[in-house]
Amino acid sequence: MQMQLSRGRAHAASGPMRVITACFTIACTIIAPLYARAQDAHNPGAVQMPDVTVEQAPAVTAPKAAAKPTAKPKTIANAARKSLPAAPVPPAEAVATSGAGSDSPPLIGNPGTPSAAVAGVPGASGPGAQTATGVDMKDFDDTPVFSVTDILQSVPGVSLKQGNGPRDVGISIRGSNARNGFGIRNIVILDDGFPVTQPDGLSRSDLIDPHAYAGVDVWRGPSSALFGNYATGGAINFRTNPGGVIDGIEYGVDVGSFNYLNNYVIGGKKGDNWEASVFTSDVRGDGNFGYSDFNTQTVNALLTYKPSSTDTFTFKFINNTVDTELPFRTSLKQFNQNPFQKGCATSTPASIAAGCAANVFSATGNTSAVNGVLPPGAVSQTAEQAGANRDDRRTVGGFRWEHAFDAATTGQVQVVIDDRNINQPTGTTSAIGDYLSYNVSSGVTRRSTFAGLPTLGYLGAFWNYLPVDGSTYNVAPGGNAKLGLLQSEQTGSTTNVGARAREEVKLTDDFSVVGGATVERTSLDGSQRGYVYNPNGSIKSVSFVSADRDITNVAPELGVVYTPTREWQLRSRVGTGYGTPQFSNLFITPGGVPGNNTELKSQTNVGFDVGADWTPAPGVVLSVTGFYEFFRNELVSQSAGPGLQNFTFNAPASEHRGIEASADVALGHGFRLTASYTLNDQIYTEYSERLSGAASAESRDGNKIPGVSPNEASARLSYDLAHGPWKGVGAYAEYEWNDSFFMENANLLKAPGYELVNVNVHYNKEFSAGPIKSLMTYFEIQNVFDETYIASANNITDRIGSTAASLAETSGSIYAGSPRTYYGGMKLRF
Repeated sequence: MQMQLSRGRAHAASGPMRVITACFTIACTIIAPLYARAQDAHNPGAVQMPDVTVEQAPAVTAPKAAAKPTAKPKTIANAARKSLPAAPVPPAEAVATSGAGSDSPPLIGNPGTPSAAVAGVPGASGPGAQTATGVDMKDFDDTPVFSVTDILQSVPGVSLKQGNGPRDVGISIRGSNARNGFGIRNIVILDDGFPVTQPDGLSRSDLIDPHAYAGVDVWRGPSSALFGNYATGGAINFRTNPGGVIDGIEYGVDVGSFNYLNNYVIGGKKGDNWEASVFTSDVRGDGNFGYSDFNTQTVNALLTYKPSSTDTFTFKFINNTVDTELPFRTSLKQFNQNPFQKGCATSTPASIAAGCAANVFSATGNTSAVNGVLPPGAVSQTAEQAGANRDDRRTVGGFRWEHAFDAATTGQVQVVIDDRNINQPTGTTSAIGDYLSYNVSSGVTRRSTFAGLPTLGYLGAFWNYLPVDGSTYNVAPGGNAKLGLLQSEQTGSTTNVGARAREEVKLTDDFSVVGGATVERTSLDGSQRGYVYNPNGSIKSVSFVSADRDITNVAPELGVVYTPTREWQLRSRVGTGYGTPQFSNLFITPGGVPGNNTELKSQTNVGFDVGADWTPAPGVVLSVTGFYEFFRNELVSQSAGPGLQNFTFNAPASEHRGIEASADVALGHGFRLTASYTLNDQIYTEYSERLSGAASAESRDGNKIPGVSPNEASARLSYDLAHGPWKGVGAYAEYEWNDSFFMENANLLKAPGYELVNVNVHYNKEFSAGPIKSLMTYFEIQNVFDETYIASANNITDRIGSTAASLAETSGSIYAGSPRTYYGGMKLRF
């Protein structure tokens, strides 16, 4: 029997209308019966709630029953943006999304701390005792923010590595994603409070154009009590610009080395009972590799409508397409020889440049050489010769209804439909599929007093579902990512259903307690059929593996916050997290081929945080946190070798411990210093690895977990003129240091560390008359000293008798970072 496919390169199917239509239908079904509520403005008995406001709020100081001992009140709200860091406050746009049932500030915490700027989420007025940082995108108005790397690299505890595409970045919180081969795992990603992590735990940053956002909130540490499955590392919420703040149209353009071009437009407006903003961008470039051309388009829209004093409807829409050439990951040796994979397109093997990464391609999947001779139909090709690429589309539609039952009680229903359409011939195989998921949540939040103590309580439930129907094809030689025979097909589903509760209690003016828990049941149900062929294309064997797993997890948390003065905030928290295996993890063996890996277990962790935030004077914010986390059955992914798929295994026990520190200091006369540092020490405490062909397992107890940089630091010194004839002129210099780290479990081979320096000059001008409200221009040089460094290194597999020299020749691991790069840009507000 012979199977033949006539398909060439597949393209992402047109699917946004499915998501739009489904969301519109759900919205109409809910809104129609409530239309009469819009008339309650004429009803004097109606419950009157505050108007929804999405403008930037001024600094708010929580009332105190008694004055605390302090030299002077802390007021930072009037500080200039660059000369004095503004006191973080909960963003006003969070009022409509927090589910707190009130527009009052968070129940817990001092204003001015790094976590004070973090928006609430359903059931939580703010981070409470959890370590969190709010990033204000105003600090990046005059910089070339190409990807999330540019805005998150200064957040302590956050690490970033280049993924499979221009804006595909692996985001880690305390090393959470350092051991994953692609995408984002072990953290939950949200956009304006709408989840963009699918039910299988996969998130990707392709759809994130940083220009679209007003701020980013990073919740660090085990967070499943609040965010559910996969939040073992924490959560990140990206907040778009509110329409009322935009109040018009902004147009911007960034240009740079390697033919980089980003044209973006954002428009926004606010009416009496509505507010809307729409962002769109078109980004193109050649990339810094010999084979890395890309183009990606993004639309991100948010509409809030308040038909009555008690009801608020929020609509969300995101669409992103990405079409990019994709170089192969290299070995350390190839990285040293040819970091940017130049000269790898020639058709004659003898003429290919040294250090070019290549894989063996065969339409039948027969790629193993016998006595140094490849089987018939198998050809060694570089990425450029094979036509490796990604052609994906992501469409997200969301709807949220908030109803105020009274002045203290708010109910919320949220629905998200998320379509991920992929065509990914990224190596010797191509993954093709359309993954349409559904996410529904509901909850009630109530502010009240108990025994005279202010409290905020939440009770909610959720359900999400992802059907799986994907195929993997062998990629045939000949270029243009021509598809060969079907390698495997997966069908099944991932379902998560659960409930959560949370309570925030302010015991005294100084002391607050936060407690909560989530219980969740995950079902992984499906099968994989795999095909092995003879060299002539006839089927040699067919394998069938099925899985029917039901996994229940419970995650409690408890934290305390102590604010003895308005200068000091002390935090302590114990949090828990859990993450079930991804559906596809169950069907890739340690050999990197389709097969049975269905015994994978859920990973769980318990984390202890102790931290302090100090704001001794206006314009000075210092923060430090120590953490210690204990993992059981940690899910670790690594490469099985060149041309093979990444596989996942459980490490029975491991420990993650470290320190996170940050500083934001106004030095006076327009100077400002921001800095962050992360110490991240991660070890296996119980894990034995069985190498291929070995008679016994090798103990890795006490070894460092690979992929985790133990030390990372960044700093920026800026200078901006706020007065005089040169008002609006500014400049800054940035420094970034990433330490070396091990690349495999035996701790024999290290990826070298690196240091980078960036410099920027910019100019901002406000206009009092005419159609143009403001102008911003900038010029920036990144990697000033042109250091060649590793931006990403996937973990590799040890072999019997491996040495550092032999492991350095294992390809499929490394992407080089950008060389010296020049950027320039401008932005106009109308």
